[in-house]
Amino acid sequence: MLKQFFSTLVCILALSVSQTALSGNIDLSTLPQRDSIQLTIYNSEDLTLVQETRTMSFKTGTNKLQFSWANTLIDPTSVELRFLQKQDQLHIQQTSFPHDRHQMLYWTVNSQVDGQVSVEISYFTSGITWSADYVGVATAQETHLDLESFVRVRNQSGENYENARIRLVVGSINLVDKIAALSLDPKKPVRREKRQRHMLKKMMAMPAAAPMMKMKGSSRATMQHETPKAIAKSGLSEYYIYAIEGQESISNGWSKRMTSFNAKHIPITVKYRYRPREYGHHLAKLFLFDNTIKAHLGTTPMPKGAVRLFKRNQQSLEYLAQLQMKYVPLGDKVTLNLGQDPEIMFEEIKLQTWRDNVWMRYRKGQVHRRLHDKKIKVNHQAHVSGWHDHTLYNQRIRNFSNRDIDVEWRKPYPGDSIYSSQLNPSLHDYKTVEVNTKVSAQSTQNNLFVLTTKQGKNHKQDQVTLKAADIPYPDFSITLKR
Repeated sequence: MLKQFFSTLVCILALSVSQTALSGNIDLSTLPQRDSIQLTIYNSEDLTLVQETRTMSFKTGTNKLQFSWANTLIDPTSVELRFLQKQDQLHIQQTSFPHDRHQMLYWTVNSQVDGQVSVEISYFTSGITWSADYVGVATAQETHLDLESFVRVRNQSGENYENARIRLVVGSINLVDKIAALSLDPKKPVRREKRQRHMLKKMMAMPAAAPMMKMKGSSRATMQHETPKAIAKSGLSEYYIYAIEGQESISNGWSKRMTSFNAKHIPITVKYRYRPREYGHHLAKLFLFDNTIKAHLGTTPMPKGAVRLFKRNQQSLEYLAQLQMKYVPLGDKVTLNLGQDPEIMFEEIKLQTWRDNVWMRYRKGQVHRRLHDKKIKVNHQAHVSGWHDHTLYNQRIRNFSNRDIDVEWRKPYPGDSIYSSQLNPSLHDYKTVEVNTKVSAQSTQNNLFVLTTKQGKNHKQDQVTLKAADIPYPDFSITLKR
């Protein structure tokens, strides 16, 4: 009997298919070894399509095949048997799940063939995952970046997969049931329909393109330097398939790391952004570049993963940051957030506040009048009904580095507001202001703006209005008279 972690597939050759016969004197054929196996691994969900081929012996009449998945994470509702030869002479009459046996099924096959036939057994399993990670090295001037991408395959499925063809999927597939949960209870009601399983298998079984990128293999934490292989990449509507050249063996409980691509001299832009909701209340230093062919990338989407960044510093490497990169589609911009730069200081200072354009409401006649009107008379029957709040801010940027920097800040302001500045602000949306400026090396820049918020009766709509204004720095000096 072939030793397997998860399955015993037995060909029971008998004319009687009763349950009593299973425990009687029945000839059992030795399980043939796999002729081939292919793993298609989807990284956003815990989902792997396994397709294995075997050469099996059939006799004329009724044949019973037994398949079990003990101690594995196979989805029993997804297991399928397909004949690769003589399909018109082999027919599956029934697929049954015995009540007295757990994690097992039987195929009853009617055969007109007396001999060997190649078959494919396919199923979904969980416990096999892959992830991406990147290593980037920037030039000393931070104008270009060398980026190397890796993929790591981990096997916790309970089964060894020897000499398997491996394909890695990036994209979006919706699952009704989780594979691991289905594997634990084969008798539970199957909510995912057959059609959905068939469509998933059809999509994930599609071929990939010709090899394009180089890879090397490794097991556990030790790198095994092997002959470089290739990872083929193919676009299929909403997702991409990376096909690793050749065959790889991934034992249960082990992982293997492979190189996906190594892009050289990617042009990058360094930008400093102030976006409190995204980066907190400080300037975040960003590396920006495009996932395009022009930028020496752009052949496939870039999977999400950890990124370690370094910078060349004479004869050594300077560590910059470790961060998480989101999934980047083809043609989109890659944004790497390095965090706060110790050479760049940013602070938003509140300098002045005042109030004007005050309106009073009189009970008699419900009349509203502005406080500055000469005819108004303030009395105990009047109430404040509206006003403008003004706040003068200074966004001070101090650049202690030896290079000019580009700075962008984007911040939302609630209510009916007026944003007054001399820096030509723009609206990112109806309530979010965006300002761009350049700060010279070894200099300090004071960016003054006034935020006017309309309150009470003066509030008309929730949006920000931009206003160009020359705002002088206030004089806070005090003159003492004798």
